[in-house]
Amino acid sequence: MTVLITRPAPQGDALAKALAHQGIQSLVQPLLTIAPGAGLPGLGDQLRTLQDGDCLIAVSSHAVKMAHTYLTEQGISWPQNLHYLAVGQQTADTLAKACGQAVIAPPQEDSEGLLALPELAQPAGRRVLILRGNGGRELIFDTLVERQASVSYCETYARHWLALDGNRLFHQWQQQDVDTLVVTSGQQLDYLYQLMPAQARAWLCQCRLLVPSERIATEARDIGFRSVTMVGSASNDALLTTLSTTGTTGKTDD
Repeated sequence: MTVLITRPAPQGDALAKALAHQGIQSLVQPLLTIAPGAGLPGLGDQLRTLQDGDCLIAVSSHAVKMAHTYLTEQGISWPQNLHYLAVGQQTADTLAKACGQAVIAPPQEDSEGLLALPELAQPAGRRVLILRGNGGRELIFDTLVERQASVSYCETYARHWLALDGNRLFHQWQQQDVDTLVVTSGQQLDYLYQLMPAQARAWLCQCRLLVPSERIATEARDIGFRSVTMVGSASNDALLTTLSTTGTTGKTDD
């Protein structure tokens, strides 16, 4: 088995190193880079509008890390007495370390799971600030607006897609016996599929695919992937556990 890891740095390199310790061969080919987001200069003002009982939601660890770096540089503290929420446990751990507050993450680590939390059941009249990247799903924003919350975004990081030669990568991956793919977002999955030349897509869809959520698994099946494993989390620990087993961990279509 050779695992292709599409995560950006540093997570991709960290996963490859952990796999090497398990004797699992891997390749790292990020599809994008992460940079500070255009919303950072206004983050301090947005935080100052939040009051006791309002909510701050982080959709990824990248969103937290870029925000925390900026706030530290500006000498701005994270507010107290907010409901701090995160889409996944890894993001929750990152946010808790940054803000020094308790952070809640749903058992189902996706937008739907977050929206099912009791803290967001009746947000009418409260402010909600969502830390995220450029673009992405609008489900959290739209649903909380429907629930009569006052919702705003801060784009704390930006994804920059790499200009890659799909034909060259296809031949390289075939030669290196890639048979397993790690993809941690729907946008990355779509970019990877579109990157491959038409004659390579059948090969791509025959590879075993690991994804963090059922939503992305469904997208993969719709594209044509035949063997999809839903890990339940985008964390490297969860991915490593799944890859270190014989494939029985996680929900799979094998």
